[in-house]
Amino acid sequence: MVDLSNFPITRKWPAQFPDRIQLYSLNTPNGVKVSIMLEEAGLAYEPHLVRFRTGDQKTPEFESLNPNKKIPAIIDPNGPDGKPLPLFESGAILIYLGEKSGQLIPADKASRYQAIQWLMFQMSFIGPMFGQVGFFHKFEGRTYEDKRPRDHYVAEAKRLLGVLEQRLEVRTWMMGDDYTIVDISVFPLVRNLIGYYGAGDLVGISNFPNVTRALAAFVARPAVVRGLKIPSEN
Repeated sequence: MVDLSNFPITRKWPAQFPDRIQLYSLNTPNGVKVSIMLEEAGLAYEPHLVRFRTGDQKTPEFESLNPNKKIPAIIDPNGPDGKPLPLFESGAILIYLGEKSGQLIPADKASRYQAIQWLMFQMSFIGPMFGQVGFFHKFEGRTYEDKRPRDHYVAEAKRLLGVLEQRLEVRTWMMGDDYTIVDISVFPLVRNLIGYYGAGDLVGISNFPNVTRALAAFVARPAVVRGLKIPSEN
């Protein structure tokens, strides 16, 4: 039996199955990237709900795993050299799980680096810019009289959707015929932009048919359907 007691986070979220990957998350767009990846790869894991409304992510136990106080984070009890590996940041986790499972990340070195390139693109641009659209369209920013900040981020979101549209024009998925960690990183954020944020009309999502086509294929995948609900708040 693997002993995870050296990790303070396990005092707040005890591991019932310490031999499985421990997932600390919430089913936000960033959080579900990892639950979807785990479901797609068929890796054994135990999810733990990190409740934002009660500030779980700001507790010392969670901070001991991620000093940035953001989800998702994991502990793999069977990490490199058979030692437990704590890891945070969704992109880093996707790369690690892809390599661990040998799935959803290109085996060819050149293609692998190109996949990582697009993963960095998502983390550097799509995540932050779509999030700003949400702030100014759905949350506190919607009450600001000055609409220039909102319009700036809407324009940037449209530009980024255009990049995705061009990429998907001659490809089934972001990396071609094969579904990869890049798709798992990108499409939860597109879904959130037009769904939860309700910004589909604002960004003119109908002008990006290849994006919506790939999004529809993404959300129809059984592992995605499951992963979008994990961890459950019920």
